Amino acid sequence: MSSKIYVGNLPYSVTDVSLKSNFGEFGSVTSAKVMMDRDTGKSKGFGFVEMASAELAQAAINGLNGMSVDGRAIVVSLARPREDRTASGAHSPTGYRASNRLDVGYGTGGFGGGRY
Repeated sequence: MSSKIYVGNLPYSVTDVSLKSNFGEFGSVTSAKVMMDRDTGKSKGFGFVEMASAELAQAAINGLNGMSVDGRAIVVSLARPREDRTASGAHSPTGYRASNRLDVGYGTGGFGGGRY
């Protein structure tokens, strides 16, 4: 079992320090990070906490899930592994394409793209 925890529906006033101190009541916190919007610098309303062990992580989940913080019921669960994703139109082993459809793209028919 993982010791990384997802914390969602956080009030925008929550910081890394306050997140770490709240989870610290359940044991040693390795790291606590509130995700921030890179353009505005404001909280996205969720974060991740890593506990020292899986047992401490489960205790924190049981103790804090659904708890009201500044009027918002926070969601606390085990973090899922990040899904591998590629950007739309990114270069991939199959070539540079916006989609995997063969009938889409330059020179394959349609308005202005017919073969001559």
